[in-house]
Amino acid sequence: METVHRLSRTEARRVAVRAQMLAEPRPADLLEVLDHLTMVQRDPVSAVAPSAHLVLWSRLGSSYDPSQLQDAVDSQSVVELQGMYRPAADMVLYRAEMAAWPGTDDPTHWRAGLDRWVRENDACRRDVLERLRADGPLPASALPDTCVRPWRSSGWNDAKNVTMMLDRLVERGEVAVAGGSGRDRLWDLAERVYPPGEPVPEPGAHRLRDGRRLRALGIARSTGAEHPVEPLHVGEVGEEAVVEGVRGTWRVDPAYLGSGPFEGRTALLSPFDRLVFDRKRMGDLFEFDYRLEMYKPAARRRWGYYALPVLHGDRLVGKVDAKADPRAGVLHLNAVHEDVPFRADVRDAVDGEITDLARWLELEVAGPATS
Repeated sequence: METVHRLSRTEARRVAVRAQMLAEPRPADLLEVLDHLTMVQRDPVSAVAPSAHLVLWSRLGSSYDPSQLQDAVDSQSVVELQGMYRPAADMVLYRAEMAAWPGTDDPTHWRAGLDRWVRENDACRRDVLERLRADGPLPASALPDTCVRPWRSSGWNDAKNVTMMLDRLVERGEVAVAGGSGRDRLWDLAERVYPPGEPVPEPGAHRLRDGRRLRALGIARSTGAEHPVEPLHVGEVGEEAVVEGVRGTWRVDPAYLGSGPFEGRTALLSPFDRLVFDRKRMGDLFEFDYRLEMYKPAARRRWGYYALPVLHGDRLVGKVDAKADPRAGVLHLNAVHEDVPFRADVRDAVDGEITDLARWLELEVAGPATS
């Protein structure tokens, strides 16, 4: 019979914090962090800094230079897949799934609709692949739009045929991001971007991905709702756990249990940081109330446009509402929201992280101190 670990919330939180490389000692190497976390989300919002850079700064500290990530992408040791930066070596765990895309025989499934659109525009697909084969890497603007059925959506992506085709060709394993950044990303044939290696067949690849995900999260649910990019659950890898005061069962990586005294630290987190990305898990384990409010009208925001969750030790204790203004050379500190009143040591630690964030951004802090 499988061992069932009985954890307090404190123990579960410490597993999660350790797994996300947010305890002491800090890691020292960008590729080590990316290999362990398995992915870092590429999000273009730069209210403070792009999310991927915030995630890496939270682990590596101010020694992290954002050019390191771009260099890793340009050298193809790190690749972008579905909006996530991932170790290139992990692509062998995705290519079998890509070859089987859309991966459903249900004509009502949302991926089946995407497949129909690609098949109806197969001539455009072939034109894009031929242009890349001859001249790639290329920006999207250099690729032909010969679609016979334009892309239609609720409005956000209407007529962005080439962009939508590239996304589908990535999912099919035919095209990959080959460098560049933002709107200047370059595209090429996947065979020229992904490293060589025999794809791991399904379902073995899924189990290996589940195992790597659990290693990065430490503790997670075994099942959950479908997520379009990467699951939040981990299947049956790891070992079963029950968390005191939380309903249901979990899977835990036993490597984090009994691994010596917990040495926490203070960190400001991206709203897309994997410690807080699964809001249900965050609430269950950390009992933390948080929502990303940049899509809300200003008058309805509680914590700010792009408030950064504050980790102190094994607790999420507040939010920092800040905005970078590089032209003025200022990091505007609008507010520090304390979920409970900060002790003096917590206040000093949070102030230190805000100062370090500004130093890393090469800005001066302007605004209220924590109180």
